[in-house]
Amino acid sequence: MKAKKLYTYNPDYAVPPGETIREVMESYGMPQNELAVRLDTSVQTLNRIFNGIQPITYETANRLEMVTGTPAIFWNNLESNYREQLTKIDEKKRMESDLIWLKQIPVAELVERKAITEEKGKVDQLRIVLKFYGVSSVKAWNNIWEKPEVAARRSVCFETRPGHASAWIRLGELQAHKRRCNPYDKDKFKVVLQKIRLLTKELPQVFQQKLIDYCAECGVALSFVKEMNKVPWSGATRWLSPEKAMILLNLRGKQEDKFWFSFFHEAGHVLHDSKKDLLINDGSKEDSREVRAEGFAAETLIPSRYNDRISAFTEEIEIRRIALELDISPGIVVGRFHHLTGKWNHFRELIRKIQWS
Repeated sequence: MKAKKLYTYNPDYAVPPGETIREVMESYGMPQNELAVRLDTSVQTLNRIFNGIQPITYETANRLEMVTGTPAIFWNNLESNYREQLTKIDEKKRMESDLIWLKQIPVAELVERKAITEEKGKVDQLRIVLKFYGVSSVKAWNNIWEKPEVAARRSVCFETRPGHASAWIRLGELQAHKRRCNPYDKDKFKVVLQKIRLLTKELPQVFQQKLIDYCAECGVALSFVKEMNKVPWSGATRWLSPEKAMILLNLRGKQEDKFWFSFFHEAGHVLHDSKKDLLINDGSKEDSREVRAEGFAAETLIPSRYNDRISAFTEEIEIRRIALELDISPGIVVGRFHHLTGKWNHFRELIRKIQWS
């Protein structure tokens, strides 16, 4: 037996409940002025109810029950459904004018990641995307992501792809909101960062959960979101509340030195920059906040006093010795060597790969 396909009925019009009152009135052969008298109201009030201009109040519904014998709940439901349908019609008209905004959002990629569902109707798709962002309208989205004072605080790189960048960051936010964290403690975070630095020697299957837990102890929610097309950045920082910061990372480059540098870069933003800022690690040399975060990451991983020794290395054993001395992964020492010398092919085999499971 072939299953029947069910269709959702979504009319683009709304019938005022007053039409039903008129039908009942006519079925009784009752003139409008008589119904007005029985309801203890005016003909003008009835006309407004008939035309949907004036709502049926609870009091009027009770009076209708007395006059027609039809329960008040019936009239109340008619009125509620009518107002709800009017709202849907108005919303649809408003959203149709906002459809062009969808073009800047990576809808297909979000569907592929199962972050949103794919809808056949464009307005329905718009509703799903707005729900993903936790906003009720494109105007509200603009107030969150595009408002001048917001734009002034975020990294310059955001401007090139606001739709894609905001989608990647929103994925991180949704993940971070689920992380249970203690209230943010700056002093504790400084101490914990030294414990986290020791994790660089571990493999991802060992350090990942420890890294998440250490950060959560200090009020920092760590999110991992896979790289997104047209978002060429490896990390971002945003405060979800005054007591909870989010560090968002991906595995762009898939090398341990890049991953750990990105983490400590974002940690620098948490420690030193405004809680109102949205900051994205794009390697900018023009933004003083990015330059400061880069310096913090570099100094935390390997103090600059070691640079002369590292840049003079010619043997692998030298890399391993100083890594042991610094209590850090040899791959991070190689990353510093590459940065200092530009000899990108030297000692590459010592840098471990990090991949998505």
